Amino acid sequence: MTESMVERVFVAKVESIPLVAEFVTEQAEQAGLTAKRLMQLALVIEEAVINICNYAYEVPPGEVTVRIHTDAGRFVMEFEDGGVPFDPLTVAEPDIKLSLEEREAGGLGIFLIRRMTDEVHYRRVNGRNILSVAINTP
Repeated sequence: MTESMVERVFVAKVESIPLVAEFVTEQAEQAGLTAKRLMQLALVIEEAVINICNYAYEVPPGEVTVRIHTDAGRFVMEFEDGGVPFDPLTVAEPDIKLSLEEREAGGLGIFLIRRMTDEVHYRRVNGRNILSVAINTP
């Protein structure tokens, strides 16, 4: 696989999720991700974008930039927004052993992103949140 980088800006609205998924999936297929990884990727996209849509902007909608990097052995997605500072990796993992009635609402999105990817990183650069996730490719 040759190294490449593409990006696209979307309106940070739930209705944009299918557009983001189509953009990322096209790149992932070109990178050779397996069918199983493509299904996991769909969940990661949905969870990351929903969190940005629902929580990033005090006055929605904002924008989300989706950046894809591919290189030998890795498929990396970055979700960038100009919303309020928030490092999702500081959120404690939910206790999934508790019953639904005992658990607090929410918190599963980041948990699922961590489980469905090989790496997850967060950084804040120039007033922007950047969530980076990597999937190892065959």
